[in-house]
Amino acid sequence: MIRFEQVSFRYADAAAPALQGVDIDVPEGELCLVVGPSGVGKSTLLGAVSGLVPHFTGGHLTGRVTVAGRDTRTHRPRELADVVGTVGQDPLSHFVTDTVEDELAYGMESLGIAPETMRRRVEETLDLLGLADLRDRPIATLSGGQQQRVAIGSVLTVHPKVLVLDEPTSALDPGAAEEVLAVLQRLVHDLGTTVLLAEHRLERVVQYADQVILLPSPGVPPVVGAPADIMAVSPVHPPVVALGRLAGWSPLPLSVRDARRAAGPLRERLADRTPLAAGPAAPGELLVRAERLGVRRGRVEALRGVDLTVRAGETVALMGRNGAGKSTLLSTLVGLHTPAAGTVTVGGAVPHRTRPAELLRRVGLVPQEPRDLLYADTVAAECAAADHDAAAPPGTCRGLVADLLPGVPDGVHPRDLSEGQRLSLALAIVLTASPPVLLLDEPTRGLDYAAKSRLVAQLRALAAAGHAIVLATHDVELAADLAHRVVILADGETVADGPAADVVLSSPAFAPQTAKVLAPAPWLTVAQVTRALEAAP
Repeated sequence: MIRFEQVSFRYADAAAPALQGVDIDVPEGELCLVVGPSGVGKSTLLGAVSGLVPHFTGGHLTGRVTVAGRDTRTHRPRELADVVGTVGQDPLSHFVTDTVEDELAYGMESLGIAPETMRRRVEETLDLLGLADLRDRPIATLSGGQQQRVAIGSVLTVHPKVLVLDEPTSALDPGAAEEVLAVLQRLVHDLGTTVLLAEHRLERVVQYADQVILLPSPGVPPVVGAPADIMAVSPVHPPVVALGRLAGWSPLPLSVRDARRAAGPLRERLADRTPLAAGPAAPGELLVRAERLGVRRGRVEALRGVDLTVRAGETVALMGRNGAGKSTLLSTLVGLHTPAAGTVTVGGAVPHRTRPAELLRRVGLVPQEPRDLLYADTVAAECAAADHDAAAPPGTCRGLVADLLPGVPDGVHPRDLSEGQRLSLALAIVLTASPPVLLLDEPTRGLDYAAKSRLVAQLRALAAAGHAIVLATHDVELAADLAHRVVILADGETVADGPAADVVLSSPAFAPQTAKVLAPAPWLTVAQVTRALEAAP
């Protein structure tokens, strides 16, 4: 169905090829997973299937890519639209209409599908993706995860033979991610749809893949094989695989179920050991306080009666399903929303009544969409502007970028970075002002495991230095590894607030893979297990 024949691609003015020596065959009706570190060329590989590379991106493509027998060099993206459906990393760039139902119908209208067929497919897709309650909602009022589901739905209604998905679950809560992956499974198994999928949250998807394409580093030919074989050598792998490597299990497990079957001896080795509870070394002054906070966004009551306190040195993870109010709460803490009820203070200031220049030195927000913070033409210019705005010594921001994003040249345009790289750049810009309170909205979206480890190390250092950190995330592994406290929101209300271990272990939806494998013992991360085994006599 998809065939790459000795394909290489170089972007215009790039010093090295983004892809080289790609020779891949993806049969009809298979789910093929593309993995590799951030910035390695996964999005470029996917773009070559839809024809966006090189027709939209420019650059020089050699070799041949065919989809359902059509050569992407001679067929432009619009001539492949009935065969290939594509959803990119950024759902906002995907939309062309204003409401959910109109967006689901737009692709079919473009292809001239009969109205009665369009209506039936829209209803089917609304039910498949749990969007029925949102059918009349303006897309601009949806959460990031809800927008992701709409973007996927707008492609599914066309019934393409090939689905190309770039980070499809990155903005979804665990439940919504399972729903989307279940839909993809049904499409593959029941309809014979071919799915090519790039994803960093491998713990969610690797067990469903028929084959895996590993891109080890930029310009290096990919390695293709069965999921277990590739995970045994891949530099990026989910916690359950890391646990299997640590314990020496063979074959390596790809799912929690397989790992639990092999975990008996490891549980015995850990039986007399207890993981250290995470907690701030010495919680400092109260920096964030929200009392009975209520926020309305148009006709939607986004927050109701929310209480939240965060002290210096504390890291708090906000979790909950898409649309629960996490992003709204973070936005309110930086003054983007005026409370309809209750009070909120950050660093002693009322955010919506404080001048932006003053608020910048009290609280910083890294948004879900990093482009909201990126305006300059190069990484160097972004860093220089951040140093100037924060009155920081020259080179401060560039040093942070080097820590979070090693190897990125000064002259590269921010739009040419991957989604994960842009997030890292936005984080460095916010950290330049060294605000006492740091807010992050989905900070690991688009990050591979190595980049996530660097982020965790940076945030731990900030917390140890006395910063208060609040992050909204669907990444249960991040919350288990980093957070001192977890707050769960549902429909704009707080439903849980307590130590991270207590909250995530009491919820199957928010428990990390290690906890599920080693339950009932309270182990949360592979790192905890590693430290315990290394300390064994």
